[in-house]
Amino acid sequence: MNRVAIAALVALTGMGAQCVLAQGYPTRTIRLVVPSSPGGGTDITGRILAHKLSEQLGQQVVVDNRAGAGTTIGNDIVAKSAPDGYTLLMGISTLAINPSMYSALPYDALRDFAPISQAVTVPNVLTVHPSVPAKTVREFIALAKSKPGSITFGSAGLGTNPHLSGELFKTMAGIDMVHAPFKGSGQSVISLLAGEIGANFPSVPTVIPYIKAGKLRALGVTTVKRTPALPDVPGIAEAGLPGYEATQWFGVLAPAATPRAIIDRLYQEVSRALRAPDVKGRLNADGADVVASTPEEFAGYIKSETEKWAKVIKAAGIKPQ
Repeated sequence: MNRVAIAALVALTGMGAQCVLAQGYPTRTIRLVVPSSPGGGTDITGRILAHKLSEQLGQQVVVDNRAGAGTTIGNDIVAKSAPDGYTLLMGISTLAINPSMYSALPYDALRDFAPISQAVTVPNVLTVHPSVPAKTVREFIALAKSKPGSITFGSAGLGTNPHLSGELFKTMAGIDMVHAPFKGSGQSVISLLAGEIGANFPSVPTVIPYIKAGKLRALGVTTVKRTPALPDVPGIAEAGLPGYEATQWFGVLAPAATPRAIIDRLYQEVSRALRAPDVKGRLNADGADVVASTPEEFAGYIKSETEKWAKVIKAAGIKPQ
């Protein structure tokens, strides 16, 4: 048998093994690591998706919250997990932000993960405690200018999308606010509800129940267009800060060396789950827009987001930790 025939036979054998691997997968529980605390937008989206995937795959997909260090702890757990499809990451925008925020990450965001699918894009929303007298974005900016450093805004942690949404707002509005990082959006919202901080820039799914119940006041969403989930809340750009925009995203990733056959199977199932009417309807109601991109599209998006936020962080004068 000549070399060409041997090479072709080896390739076909490998393809056959991959197909068998994908057909038999999964045979046990899958862990979906959410790198933030319960109650935040990443957690909410992850749990909705995990429930649907459990139905489709016939195996439990269990959410494992691993908050801390601006999502670095959870990200690192997945980066160093066995590449067998049984440990996945509910990735968030910080995956593209952290390379510019931390001087020594324990993983490489572009090298150590295999993107499966970008799940959704989500607007953040400038939200204040009812005790804050500002009723609009313009009034909030005027209040902050009249009392520099008197307003504390919370976030899901240093370098998270809500943090940078606030920093971008500060820079563009020319105001001084104090940043208070928490271990996840859920904790920062609890502090806001208690009146311990005055403002926050969480994702819409995180705070929409409190906004609708009147426990928090929404001044503006961080996207250019209004979100159907909060139709009466204007975009921050529309409401007094032209040009402002900051979007959060969530997506599913696996450790880098995960077999392509498993990545493809997971993409098919994640995409199917996201497009299911019950899942899509619930996500849309929470203000999220379903994306369901291919692995290649998601990889390209992460790269472009990494470059974008590097420029924002440099312009804001934020030094790597």
